[in-house]
Amino acid sequence: MTNKLPQDYIDAHAAHTPNETGVQHRASEASAAPEALETAQAVEKSLDDSEVKLESGKTVEKRLLRGVLISLAGGACWGINGTFVKILLETYNIPELWLVCVRELFASVLFLVTAYCINRSGLTGILKNKKDMLNLAWISVVSILMSNISYVMTISYTNSATATVLQILSVVLVLFYVCVHNRRRPRGRELVGIMLAIGGTYLLATGGNPSELNVPVLGLVWGGICALSAAALAILPNDLLNKWGSFVVNGYAMLISGLMLAVYVQPWNYIPAIDAVGWTLIVFAVVVGTYGAYALFLQGLHEVGAVRASMLTTSEPLVAMLSSVLLMGTTFSITDLIAFAMIIVMVYLTA
Repeated sequence: MTNKLPQDYIDAHAAHTPNETGVQHRASEASAAPEALETAQAVEKSLDDSEVKLESGKTVEKRLLRGVLISLAGGACWGINGTFVKILLETYNIPELWLVCVRELFASVLFLVTAYCINRSGLTGILKNKKDMLNLAWISVVSILMSNISYVMTISYTNSATATVLQILSVVLVLFYVCVHNRRRPRGRELVGIMLAIGGTYLLATGGNPSELNVPVLGLVWGGICALSAAALAILPNDLLNKWGSFVVNGYAMLISGLMLAVYVQPWNYIPAIDAVGWTLIVFAVVVGTYGAYALFLQGLHEVGAVRASMLTTSEPLVAMLSSVLLMGTTFSITDLIAFAMIIVMVYLTA
C-alpha cells in the first residue's frame, strides 16, 4: 500500500508534456513526491486506524465478556461457599469461630504468597510504615474480623441466601456515607433503592405479617452487624488499598484478624472428627470461597469496572439460594423470594 501510490504518481508524472526538460521533470518530481508520499501515508494511516479501531472494538468486547464471566464466577463462588459453610455448621457441627479462624489464617497465607509474587515491594513496605500498620490493625478488627464472624453467625441462625441478602444491605449504608461525605441528597433512583431495601428487609423478617418474625432475632442482629461491617470494609481500607495493593492489605488484615481470633479460639486444641467430604468443604471454603472468589472479583473489577462488577456479583445470593435448595432442601416462601428480588434490584438502582 505504501509503495503503490507513489509509483502511480511517478507513472502519471512521466506522461507530462514533451516540452518539460529533464531538469524540470526532476525538479517537479522532487517537489511533488513528498506531497504524494504524505498523501499515501495519510491514506494508509486512515485505513490502518480503521483496522486498529475494529480490532480494538473486538478486543474490548472480548474483555468485557471475560470480565462479566469472571465477576459472575466470583459471586457464584461466594454464594455456594455460604451453603458449604452451613453444611459444615449443621452436618459436621464445626464451631463457628473455629471455622472463621481457620479460614482467615489459611486464606491470609494465599493472599500473602500472591502478594509476594506480584507486589513484593508493597509486602515489605507496609511493615515499615507504623501509621499504616496501626490503621490496618484497626481495620482488621472492625472490618475483617467482624465481617467474617457476623456472616458465619448469620448463616448459622438463618441460611446462606438470607445471610447474603442481609449483607448486601451494606450498599445502603455505603450510600448514606457517600451522601454525607459529599454533602448531597440521595438521587431519585437511590431513594427508590432505599425504599426497596427497607421493604425487602421487612418482608424477609416478618413474611408480611408484622405480628411475627420469619427470621430468628439473633439472625437479624448478626445480619445487621454483617451489613455494618461489610459497609466498613467497603469504606475504611480504600487509602491502604490504593497505596499498597489489595492482596497485601487483605493478606495482612486476615492474618492479624486470624491471629487475634486464634488467641481466643485456640484452634490447635480442637481438630474436628470429620470425613473426607468435610475436609474438602473446609479446603473449598479457604481456597475457592475466600481467596478464589476475591481474586476473581478483583480481576472482574479490572476488566469491567467497579459498577458492573458489583452488580454482577449479585449472582451470589442467587447461587446461595439455589445451592441451599438443591444441597440442603431449604425452602423459601413467596415473600422470601420477593424480598430477595427487592434487595437485588436495590443494588442495581444504587450502583
